[in-house]
Amino acid sequence: MADRSAGYADAVAAVARAEGNLDLVADEFFRVARALETSDDLRMALSDRQIPAARRQQIVEDLLGGRASETTTALASMIVAAGRSSDLAGIAREAVEINARDRGRSVAEVRTAVALTEDQSGRLSAALSAATGHQVEVKLVVDPSVMGGVVATIGDEVIDGSVRHRLSQLRDTF
Repeated sequence: MADRSAGYADAVAAVARAEGNLDLVADEFFRVARALETSDDLRMALSDRQIPAARRQQIVEDLLGGRASETTTALASMIVAAGRSSDLAGIAREAVEINARDRGRSVAEVRTAVALTEDQSGRLSAALSAATGHQVEVKLVVDPSVMGGVVATIGDEVIDGSVRHRLSQLRDTF
């Protein structure tokens, strides 16, 4: 599956680069992946082979119409029509990574209980950049299960600064 996602992500990046909007498309695909992650109904509808491909494409176009660029809408629709909706989140992650690599950066998926301000996000990016030794671009995911603090994933590395993790550490100490 990873190879398939990477191939589609390369195609998404190539089209977006040619259109001159890779930053925008990568960001929009990231948001599409989060929507799929949080909606079982949407995920099931887009992967249900009993629903005609044209109808699944229409779902994507209705969902993204006016909220995403034409490029993102068309690419997501094409991926769904190809029967690869289950790979859409992986394709989105890969497209974000490709965009970051093009700019000499790494991507940190940061989960917090509440949205961060622009200033907080900037300070977090600077702290993660200092900790890893390379420029880090923060992609924020609001996740109420975090309860407090942040959980950052950069590649295979997880930095867990959540309240839950710290309480667990305290519990293990005593």
